[in-house]
Amino acid sequence: MNNVPPTSVRSAFATTLLNWYPRHRRDLPWRHTRNPYAIWLSEVILQQTRVKQGLPYYLDFINSYPTVQDLAAAPEDEVLRHWQGLGYYSRARNMHHTAQQVVREYSGQFPTTYAELLKLRGVGQYTAAAIASFAFDEKVAVLDGNVFRVLSRVFGLTQDIAAPASRKVFQQLADTLISADAPAEFNQAIMEFGAIQCTPLKPDCLFCPLQAQCYAFQHGMVAELPIKSKAKAARTRYFHYLVLRHADTLYMRKRTGKDIWQGLYDFALTETDSAELSAVEVLRQVEALGGTIVSDKAEEPSAAYRHVLSHQKLEARFYPVQLQAALPAETLQELGLAAFNAVEIDALPKPILITNYISKT
Repeated sequence: MNNVPPTSVRSAFATTLLNWYPRHRRDLPWRHTRNPYAIWLSEVILQQTRVKQGLPYYLDFINSYPTVQDLAAAPEDEVLRHWQGLGYYSRARNMHHTAQQVVREYSGQFPTTYAELLKLRGVGQYTAAAIASFAFDEKVAVLDGNVFRVLSRVFGLTQDIAAPASRKVFQQLADTLISADAPAEFNQAIMEFGAIQCTPLKPDCLFCPLQAQCYAFQHGMVAELPIKSKAKAARTRYFHYLVLRHADTLYMRKRTGKDIWQGLYDFALTETDSAELSAVEVLRQVEALGGTIVSDKAEEPSAAYRHVLSHQKLEARFYPVQLQAALPAETLQELGLAAFNAVEIDALPKPILITNYISKT
């Protein structure tokens, strides 16, 4: 970045944030520890998750797995079950693998430097900077959505924050601003400032301590900054689930491959380009599985369940089917299906879409 603010401006910015933070910060459990495991756990959970939603999950994980060794030793299905409802399940899988990596390669002790932390699976620049500064006081600036917003508005940066090339510009600025004496406090302060003062919508500019310094406020550009290009329009996918029941069990399968919800459990699935699946097609599919429907216990398909993910929208319908006999073993093996009773199903990690359907039926 060519236009690094003068030393006096940088010093005033840091001082203002460090004075603001103790008076306004939220009392959050991970702010009362220097334990890198607890800090890492909180950062993974809070990626793409609001604090209000993530806090109960953090408390659950820290109670269920007090140490990185406990998390590493847990079965993946159990970890995913604790994660259920948070979304972006690759975070949970990476978190589990990282815990195992820390135990296996680092004797259960987190690396103590930013450079070493970057070698952990699923730990990017932001998370490494957060752990390095919060746990070990390393002078390395964090850069998350809140920080992008604060820097863009206060210093009038018009680079597209969605463009990878822009990160270098913002990182260079952040690195010139961070307090050498209190790097952890500064990083916490600037993120908290973006979270509760310099918010995306309706920021509290009237009572902002950086008002006089803020480029966006002085130039009437608060609503325009930061600049972020729009993501591609989400595509819609149509899921048709055969909810196959025999006696007191339901047939479910563990999702594999690189699609959404890897490692979670759902029902036998057909995906089409249409929102409807005819009764004739349902019958044909059940027969193709080697099943026979109990006709006098036929049920109507569910109404559409809609679920929005980051880059796609799902519209799912469920087709309850009572089977006369158990499905053939070769069908179960081919499709990865298995029969589970109600207690077993409750313990399985499932997409929230599946959980919502089960809870209503």
